[in-house]
Amino acid sequence: MPLIRCPWAMSERAIEYHDTEWGVPQHDDRALFELLVLEGAQAGLSWETILRKRARYREVFDNFEIARVARYGSRKVASLLADEGIVRNRLKIASAIQNAKAALTVAKEFGSLDAYLWRFVEGTPIVSARRRIEDVPALMPLSDRISKDLRARGFSFVGSTIVYAFMQATGMVNDHLVSCFRYRELTRKRR
Repeated sequence: MPLIRCPWAMSERAIEYHDTEWGVPQHDDRALFELLVLEGAQAGLSWETILRKRARYREVFDNFEIARVARYGSRKVASLLADEGIVRNRLKIASAIQNAKAALTVAKEFGSLDAYLWRFVEGTPIVSARRRIEDVPALMPLSDRISKDLRARGFSFVGSTIVYAFMQATGMVNDHLVSCFRYRELTRKRR
């Protein structure tokens, strides 16, 4: 019997991402920063495009080492803007650098980026019980609140829709449909 997945996971890349990463609680600062940058880069594009470019992003963004990205200067920005393997948008690249600086500040205040972000859900994923893809929202009041807090702390490209997608990606919200095999796996791990 074939596995039932969320209907958006159709390509080989999307299936791999869905089956191994999406919705899994993430607590590593580097990985959280990576997903924050990639969700911002995805704005206006498909997630499939970002998945296709992800390996190159990791190469040119020094595997998303926050302190290194925070030190990028004009020469590095120029090389990123010339790199066809990533989304070459000046504002999105500048945002990644600014977000690294903001992430360092947050980590200093809260102990880690992880501690700062997961406090919004009291350290426990929000488990949805959605039956249809049409029932999955693009944002929620909590993503509005997190977005506002992130912006107040100097982050950019963190609108509520981007933040909600980030919450789904990092497992702060489990939005796998109840029919999806990952929904059961991820809710079982919580118990």
